Parts: sequence; structure tokens; C-alpha cells
Amino acid sequence: MMLHSGRMWSCHWKRKPSPLLFLLALYVVCVPHSVWACANCRVVLSSPSGSFTSPCYPNDYPNSQACMWTLRAPTGYIIQITFNDFDIEEAPNCIYDSLSLDNGESQTKFCGATAKGLSFNSSANEMHVSFSSDFSIQKKGFNASYIRVAVSLRNQKVILPQTLDVYQVSVAKSISIPELTAFTLCFEATKIGKEDSEWIAFSYSNASFPQLLSFGKAKNGYFLSISGSKCLLNSLLPVKDKEDIFTESFEQLCIVWNNSLGSVGVHFKRNYEAVPCDSTISKVISGNGKLLLGSNQNEITSLKGDIYNFRLWNFTMNSKILSNLSCNVKGNVVDWQNDFWNIPTLALKAESNLSCGSYLIPLPAAELANCVDLGTLCQDGIIYRISIVIQNILRHPEVKVQSKVAEWLNSTFQNWNYTVYVVNISFHLSTGEDKIKVKRSIKDDQRLAIWALLVYNITNNLNLEGRAIKQKLLKNNESLDDGLRLATVNVKQLVFCSADEDPKGYKWDSIEPSEHKLECLGKPGSFALRTCYHNPVNKSLAYWGPPDLSNCSREANEVANEILNLTSDGQILSSANITNIVEQVKRIVNKEENIDRTLGSTIMNIFSNILTSSDKDLRDSSSEALKTIDELAFKIDLNSTSPVNITTRNLALGVSSLSPGTSEILNFSIGLPSINEPYFQMDFESGQMDPLASVILPPSLFKNLSQEYSVLVKRAQFTFFNKTGLFQDAKAKKNTLVSYVMACSIGNITVQNLKDPVQIKIKHTRNQTGHHPICAFWDLNKNGSSGFWNTSGCTVHTDSDVSETICLCNHLTHFGVLMDLSGAASQMNAQNTKILTFISYIGCGLSAIFSAVTLLTYVAFEKLRRDYPSKILMNLSTALLFLNLVFLLDGWVTSFHVEGLCTAIAALMHFFLLATFTWMGLEAIHMYIALVKVFNTYIRRYILKFCILGWGLPALVVSVVLASRNQTVVYGKTKEQGDELCWIQDKVVFYVTCAGYFGVMFFLNFAMFIVVMVQICGRNGKRTNRTLREEVLRNLRSVVSLTFLLGMTWGFAFLAWEHLYVPFMYLFSIFNSLQGLFIFIFHCALKENVQKQWRRHLCCGRFRLADNSDWSKTATNIIKKSSDNLGKSLSSSSIGSNSTYLTSKSKSSSTTYFKRNSHTDNVF
Repeated sequence: MMLHSGRMWSCHWKRKPSPLLFLLALYVVCVPHSVWACANCRVVLSSPSGSFTSPCYPNDYPNSQACMWTLRAPTGYIIQITFNDFDIEEAPNCIYDSLSLDNGESQTKFCGATAKGLSFNSSANEMHVSFSSDFSIQKKGFNASYIRVAVSLRNQKVILPQTLDVYQVSVAKSISIPELTAFTLCFEATKIGKEDSEWIAFSYSNASFPQLLSFGKAKNGYFLSISGSKCLLNSLLPVKDKEDIFTESFEQLCIVWNNSLGSVGVHFKRNYEAVPCDSTISKVISGNGKLLLGSNQNEITSLKGDIYNFRLWNFTMNSKILSNLSCNVKGNVVDWQNDFWNIPTLALKAESNLSCGSYLIPLPAAELANCVDLGTLCQDGIIYRISIVIQNILRHPEVKVQSKVAEWLNSTFQNWNYTVYVVNISFHLSTGEDKIKVKRSIKDDQRLAIWALLVYNITNNLNLEGRAIKQKLLKNNESLDDGLRLATVNVKQLVFCSADEDPKGYKWDSIEPSEHKLECLGKPGSFALRTCYHNPVNKSLAYWGPPDLSNCSREANEVANEILNLTSDGQILSSANITNIVEQVKRIVNKEENIDRTLGSTIMNIFSNILTSSDKDLRDSSSEALKTIDELAFKIDLNSTSPVNITTRNLALGVSSLSPGTSEILNFSIGLPSINEPYFQMDFESGQMDPLASVILPPSLFKNLSQEYSVLVKRAQFTFFNKTGLFQDAKAKKNTLVSYVMACSIGNITVQNLKDPVQIKIKHTRNQTGHHPICAFWDLNKNGSSGFWNTSGCTVHTDSDVSETICLCNHLTHFGVLMDLSGAASQMNAQNTKILTFISYIGCGLSAIFSAVTLLTYVAFEKLRRDYPSKILMNLSTALLFLNLVFLLDGWVTSFHVEGLCTAIAALMHFFLLATFTWMGLEAIHMYIALVKVFNTYIRRYILKFCILGWGLPALVVSVVLASRNQTVVYGKTKEQGDELCWIQDKVVFYVTCAGYFGVMFFLNFAMFIVVMVQICGRNGKRTNRTLREEVLRNLRSVVSLTFLLGMTWGFAFLAWEHLYVPFMYLFSIFNSLQGLFIFIFHCALKENVQKQWRRHLCCGRFRLADNSDWSKTATNIIKKSSDNLGKSLSSSSIGSNSTYLTSKSKSSSTTYFKRNSHTDNVF
């Protein structure tokens, strides 16, 4: 039970907290069974939406749970699950408690808090969620919600392939494209990057013509190719030179052509223009060809971006129709629906903000809508809310009713004198002004209330009144589907100002024309004002006036300077003061889009002044401070000067512009100040001779970035921390930060898994001879977002020395150097750890039980404890019993996170561990006295002296440790492979009081073991009435019994090195955790005297031993059997198993008992 993280003493009994075994038994007997599971957790969920939780949530889940939730949806739907709350016991590879998510393609396991706030989609219409917990440590569990989502192409965009051999996106073989003499074609597209290159967005061809129809960009500009004829479209597209018509945001492009006029029309960015293309007059586009999204040629690549909502009609549309083209207008040749396309999964990417996205799920009722929600449809238009009640005579499902009503509404207003569009159809329980009383909860009620928004574009039309809409609907009632009848209709015109954010941070809600106010950011008690006005020309419209921020305006520099004065030299800042200052600076940084050098320097000086405070005062605000410094670095303005370097007394910031296409090695270094620099000297090029810290970014840095991220990479930020008070890892008590801290980031993106590592060289703040450095980075995403030193992905370069360390890392963040004070990291993988955990807990539980049985046996039967050896065995059993109980209790106590309780349990375990070692040593001393110094040896108050030594010496050691050092420094939480336990934290204390103490006892016991075995073999060898086999078996049993009694198996700790580490850890855990069981077997259950007492008092019938059975034999029998017993049960309770005093085996006598004063030699 050597609970230290070093390689030599890393015993793997303790890997995970658990409640006491006997408490568990008591719990099973006394607690009702309903506690084990708060609800049925093996269910099938098939509702359109809902939620489920772990058992007993939000209380801790029970032990030994095996839950399974099956989420099912109809064919054509997928399931989206979101974890709103997630807190499951954390462990490496989630080997204890875990949640597994099977989406149909892969299975993912989660634990800790890793899944909180995340959403996952199934690959088909079924998803399985399983949850399991083991026998210890309960957490809050999880709360998950789910919703079914229709698998619709309208919710997905297509990533265009860049080469033909990757994949192809084509129209399905079941779709036959007719011969075209005219067409209207619309699609939306994005483009990644700004490079001016040739591309093709789509291509249509057959065996005879490779370019029957295509659109793209060539060296001479944009073109439309029709049956071999190219039409240039540069004059129709309003873009500047060397700019592309498509950007990173989706833009819709519509192209119109007919062969009678030979003209091509383009509708782009709400503008329609046409250009003649005489070469296409009388041309015909052949049918039955192959339509591809992207290029069908190797010479010209596809558009480097995405395509969405590709639709094709075999007729032309005018500019008016194109201006009001909605998502509901389906292409009659090709439409953006799953049935029309053959698209590999690799090319599809779902997004929630696509212009025509529809999840076919009843949306919440829309009391108001705004033009932001409806896109460009409602620009310069009027919105009406239509409230209708449908009589559902045949009780169709609600989804079918919604679909049928949507089709009916669209067909009703099609080809009307007014250009209107129906959007946002949803079920609703109407109340208030509509006076529609529909109670869908009543079983016999067949009515359904539906709301819809009608958008009317008034650009080229007459005014439309609500009563005209109502009359149109009532007139078209007969065209509703069978089983549906229109009961009532209400139409109301909606006038409002849409929700808006202006300026950033001030979010104005959607309201009717009136004045609105918001509290000023950073200035409580003051308000910004903004008015929503009626349109003076058209009273059916409203618009926002400019925001009035006169009450809120304060210059950022002014505020920053005030804060700087508060942190100047001589100011004493408390933890609350620092937290408030960091929050104010954070608001300044978040508010500013670009931060100039002056403001940046002021903010850096604020943080420099804060860093002079104590680590205790900095702890609460350290995480927010680091995030704010990172955000400041990202917003430093590089337009006026590059690079930017800001140095202060305690930290420095350097920002340099980057070119993603560069192949040069990028350097940054910071050193001691020169003549012109007050604090530090920075270098962004060749580097300094002997810097305090330096970073070398590899040339392959940008090769690992996606094309999307490459566009964002325009700067590199470097931050140097002379004081490291912001980096406080509460869990790294065994490691010490011994270097400066260097931070490096690229743009505002996460860089990881680099092919070539980043090289970071950092000077030590103090030399560390004889220790091994560890390179670590500050991970803000762990430890409750407060951060900790994470070593993953970082290695130490061999050129490191005592004054500086060179780190090689495959990611960018805050880097520091830790010293490995434990000597070696754990060598145990997750599988072996789990196996050893169960071995340890089962073994310790059994040892505790049988140690208690051994102790109770000797306490209950007075005749068994008359001799000294039995009393020594009772003390050893007591020490083992409490050692195992405290060990099992340790993990449970750790989970309470009470520092004082943790210190107490660690000190108790330390005491009983030392007591166990001591009593094993006293067993060896007793055997030496009994078998070697057998003549004239009498010790007065023998057992009293042994008890003082056996219990007093461990108590003295623990007391000295507690008195000489801070309790919370010596004892407290330690972390072993992800599991916390209360144990010794101080390395020196561990090696001296545990490892050293054990070493002395072990070598003493080993020496006594050899001596005793020589004595046994010598005495047994003199007997001639036994066979060789009997002698071998007798000696073998003596060896085994002494091995466990004297703790020889604890010596496996000395053999656990290198390749032998794992096997000896298994031997160590098995034999030492079961030591109490083996002592019970060899020194209690197999003892003849114990068996007699059990039979006399515990058995009945023929197994019961008569009460008048002789307990003591004659002296002759004693002498005859003494040597037999010596070999049969050589232990501290059976050396002279029928004797009472130390000299009884070496002196013949006619009586068993002697007076104490009969021997006076060698008195202690």
C-alpha cells in the first residue's frame, strides 16, 4: 500500500475511491431496493422531442447502473441529442462510470464534463444511449434533450470536389433532363480564399458535347457555355477587378436564357441585367445528358467552395419573379431535393443557417417575425399574420395537416394579382383578439389552430388590405384536402421594427413603434435610447432610428487610465479588487474592434501591476485575466505598424503579421533589456543570442491548416510572463513551476497536431540540478475552466540543461516547464489499472473480513490467547484490519472535498501502515528470541513492551511529521492516474517515513526469516520417522506461513523496475491485499487449538467436541509434539503451540505452567 506516484513505490491497490465494504453490506440490508434505481432507465423513446436524465438526476446517480435509452424516429428522420448538463465520474478512457453514444456509425464514450453543451446527430433514424456506473463514486449525472430532424437536402450544402477522382456530385440516374430551348437556373454558392483562379461551378454534358451547359470563370472573365458557344457575362456582374462574385457567405445567382432571342439574363444581388449572345440563337441543349456540380474536366478545377439550392426550370422567368423567388418554388427539371441528386456523404455538410433550411417540425408560434428571420423576402414589404382554424374531420396526423394546409395556402395565392409569399406555418392555440377557442387537449375536439405569416412585396403592386386576403381564403375553402374544412379566418397586418444589434453589444428587441432603452454597458444606471418610427410614406412599415449613446459614451483610453491609476505602485489590491479590475478591462477589450498601441500599452501595464499581487489574491481572476490578455493580443491593430511590441515590468506582448503562403521559419525571442528598452528586448527575425524565451514556428505550420482557417491566419501573437501568478494549478502539488511562461497563438484559431513541432526555449527562474524537467502547456478547458498544466503533446529536447529547457510541442498555447519531483510517471495503462483496482478492493475487503474473524476468534476464546505469540498475532491482525478499513474509506472521504477530513484520513492510513510494518518486525524479533536465544531468556512485561513499541513508534513518527510541517502540505489530495485519494503529498516525508521505514523492517524480517527457516530445517532434519515427501510438505507450509506473517511479499516493491514493473505490481497487489486472508488460513484456521475451540463452542452434533476433552497434555506429550508443531504451524501464535512461555520448547518439565520469577536472567 505504498501510495506514492514514484515508480518504485507505486502500489496499485488504490486507483479509485470506493465506500467501505461493510457499509455497502449494511446499505444493501437496510436501504429499500427502490433507492438503487430512481426510475426505469431502459426505455424506448419515440416522441418527436423530449428529454431524459440519468437515474435520480439532479441528485447523484446510484452505483451499479446499466441503463439504455433507444431513441427512434420514422424513416427519413435523424435524431439530434443535446446534453444540457453532464457530470460523470472522470477517469482515463472512462474506465469506471461512462456514457456511450451509438449514432449508428460509431460509438463514442464520455465521462467527466466533456459532453456538456454538445449536440450529436444520428446517422439513421435510431440512436442508442447507454449509461453504466460501477460500485463507487457517484456524480450528478446528465440531462439530455432530443429532437427528430428531417433528413432534407435543404438543410445541407454540397462541398464541391476539386478533382474528378475524389467524388462526383451528379443528378440522379432516375432524373431525365429534357431537351432545352430555354431555361432558368438558380443556385447559391460560396468561395474559399481570394486567389484569382479559373473554375467551373456546374457542367452538363453528353457523349458528343463535353460542354452542353456550364458556368464558370476563365482568364477573360465569367462565362456561360451553351452547346459549345461561350457567352461572356462580365458586364452583368457588379464586382471589382480581381474580386470574385462569390465570397465566404452564400450568394444566389440566377441565369436565364432562351434560343429565340439568344440573350442571357443574370439576377445577382437583387439586380437583373441581360446581355445578347447571338451565337446561341436557335441552339438546342440536348437532353439525357449528365449534370455535375463542379467541373467535368481535369484542365479546369471546380469552384473552390460550396453550392446550395441548385434549381433548374425549362422556361424563362422575368426579373419581377426572380426578385421574389422563394424557397417554395420548385424546379420543374431539377430541384434541391434528395430524390433529384446522387451525392456522396463526404460531400454533404449540414448547417442550420441555410436560406431554405426546413426541418419539417412544427415551429413555435410566431407572434412577430422580422426581416432578419425571413431574409430578403420582406424587404420593402408588409407582413400579415393569418390565423385559421381547420376542422380535422378524418383526424389526420398534425404533420400531414400542416403539410396540406401549407400546400393549400401556396396554391391559393398563386397567380394572384398581388405578389405574396407564405412563411412560418405553425400550430398554435389562438387566444385574445382572434377569439378562437380551440382546446386540443379535449379528446373529441377535431379543430386545429394554425398561424402563418404572409409577406406582401409592394414594390410594383397596389395596396393590399387584410380583408382581401381573408376573402381569398374563404373563397378557396373547397380546394382543401378531403377531411379538412376551414372553420374561421382572421388576418392582421403586423407593423414593427425588427430585432437589431447596433452598436455591438446593444441588442434591441423587436417592438412596435415606440421608444426603447437599454442599460449602458459598463455604466450601470445610465441608458441608451432608440426609437422605432412609423414610415411616414407607408404607415404599414416601421423603421429604427439611430441609437442615442450620449449617456454611455466614455473613451476607452480614459477608462483604462483610471484603472491604471488604481493599480499603480503602492496600491494594495485584494482578491475582490483584482476580480473587479479584470472584469472592467475585459469589457474594454471586448468592446473595441481594433486596439491601438496606446490603449494596448495601458492595458498591459494594468495587468503588469496586478501581477505584483500575491498568488492567493490572483487565483480567483487568473482564468479571465489570461483570456483577456489573449483577446487583447488578437485585437492589436497592425495596420499602422507591424510588428507591435509592448513591454512592461512583468509581462510583454509581441504581435507580428503573417503570410500563410510563406515557407520561412518564423522566430520570436525576448531577452533582457537593451539600452533603448526599459524592460525587455524583442526580436521577430533572427533571434537573440541568449534569450529568456524564444519560439521557433516550423515552415509546415500552415500546411496543417484547412483552407478555411488559412484565410483567418494573418497574425502571430506572443506573450511573455515574467511573473507566473496567473498560472496556479491546485492539483500540481507534487510539481513546481521553475521557468518563465511563454504564450504563442496564431490568429484566433486553435493550432494542434502539427507535423513538425514548435520549438520553445525557456530559461529557468532557478537552476534545478538532479531533476528531470517536464514541458507543459496551460490548458484552460480543464479543472473547472480554471486551468492546469497539461503535458500532452509536449516533449523535452535532449539539448536542455539545468538553466533552460527546450520544449517540442505540436500545438500552440501557454508553455511552461515543470520539474518532475516524483521521479517517474506511472507506467500502468488503463486496462491494467482497472484490473489492479478490482484486485485491490476485493483483496482488501477479504483481508478486512478475515482479519476481523482472526481477532474475534482470539478475543472470544480465552484459552487461545494465554501465550505471548497469540497476543502478538492479535495486534498484527488489528493493525491489518484498520489499515484495510481506512484504505477502503479513503476514496469515499476524498469525494467530500473537505481538507481537514482528508488530512485526518491520510494521517490515519500512514499510522496503521507503519503499525503493520512494526508488528511484522516484532513477529520476527519474537521468533528470534524463541528459537535462537532459547536459554535463560525471560523478559518482564514482555507484551506491554511490545505494545508500546508496536503502537507507540508509528504514533511517534506521525506526530513528529504533523508537528514539524504544515499538515495540509504533508497530507492531502493526490492524483493517481486520474483518481484522487488522501495520502502523503510531501516527497521527503514519504521516502523517509514510509519507504525507509519499510526498508528497515523488511531487511530485518528477511534476516529473521532465513534464521528461523534454518532452525526449522535443522530440527526437522533430525527426525527419522517421516518420509521425504512429508518433510518437504511440512517445510513448504512453514515457508508459506512465514512469508505472509513476516510480510516478505511487500518486498515485491523493490523488484518493480523497468520491464518487470507490471508483473510485480500484480504480485504485489494480489499477495499484500490478501495478507489478512492468508494469515487467517495459516495461523488461525489450520491451528489445532483453534479448531478445538471452534468445535467445542460453535459446532453441534457429531462435529461438537466434548467439554471434558483434555486441553493440556502431559509434559511428555508436550515435548513429543513441540517439534511437530514448530514445523506444522511456525508462527507467532504457534511457536510452541501448546506452550505458554518463551523457554517452554527448550526445557523439559512435567508441567505446562511456570512461575514468572523462576527465571531472572536477561531481564529487559
